[in-house]
Amino acid sequence: MTSPRKFSHLDSTGGARMVDVGAKPDQQRTAVAEGRLACSPRTIQLLRDRALPKGDVLTVAKIAGIQAAKSTAQLIPLCHPLALSHVDVEFSVEDDGIGIRATARLTAKTGVEMEALTAVSVAALTLYDMCKAVDKAMSIGGIRVVKKTKQ
Repeated sequence: MTSPRKFSHLDSTGGARMVDVGAKPDQQRTAVAEGRLACSPRTIQLLRDRALPKGDVLTVAKIAGIQAAKSTAQLIPLCHPLALSHVDVEFSVEDDGIGIRATARLTAKTGVEMEALTAVSVAALTLYDMCKAVDKAMSIGGIRVVKKTKQ
């Protein structure tokens, strides 16, 4: 008979808890996440022409993503508050959508993938919000961690 699996975020009574990472060594950690906003070619053309009604959507979405990464512990229950040393959000504008890539880095006892995922998610939501007046059929998808390292 196998013993039941022990989950790190549950205490002995099955209640939620924050994992104690105090005994872990500090390490340099990096995480990269990606996602995509699918939208119409017309929306992309308006973006390229800088003619969207809400202005420079890529700059606003970049700032929103960076700010979101810094606020991850306030948004995701049981996430450790982290002192990030670097966050960047980049976009690749394609004919039928916008690729979003976020990189988060720090030296700490725990990983930084939730911060990278949060940056991508909020950048995508910001793009959606700023383009929805011209494109009702947009969709957000493919949000995932594509790289995670520690040294």
